[in-house]
Amino acid sequence: MDRDWADPALDLEAVAAFAGYSRYHFVRTFKEAYGQTPGQYLSYRRTERAEELLRTANLSVTEICHLVGFTSVGTFSSRFKAQTGLTPSEYRAKHVGSAGALVPGCYVMLLARGFPARRREPGSDPGGPAEGRPAGPGGTAQF
Repeated sequence: MDRDWADPALDLEAVAAFAGYSRYHFVRTFKEAYGQTPGQYLSYRRTERAEELLRTANLSVTEICHLVGFTSVGTFSSRFKAQTGLTPSEYRAKHVGSAGALVPGCYVMLLARGFPARRREPGSDPGGPAEGRPAGPGGTAQF
């Protein structure tokens, strides 16, 4: 759960099966161990990450909502307020600037979704010396 917390499709059934438990036994065991249900824990982790993004990233509340794994802005806002005592907008207004300059949203979105695979044109140099072209000093291709 900690690895895939931002995935909105995170499924309790799959997590329980991965742990080797039925869904109901997993919920009971998880609550005994952590004092909260898996859903409550997941909501806490997502809200915790949203707090960081609201302080540091130049993204809208809706963008942050979806980045942290919520599919509904209403649900996100109500759970955020229940955990922090503030709405996401109030939280941002209170804490913005306390972490320095805001990171441009395009960088945050790029890092959250991963870097796209580089597209190579046929016959392009994949990074090493091309056929028939001698490598220069240190093994790098000469241009």
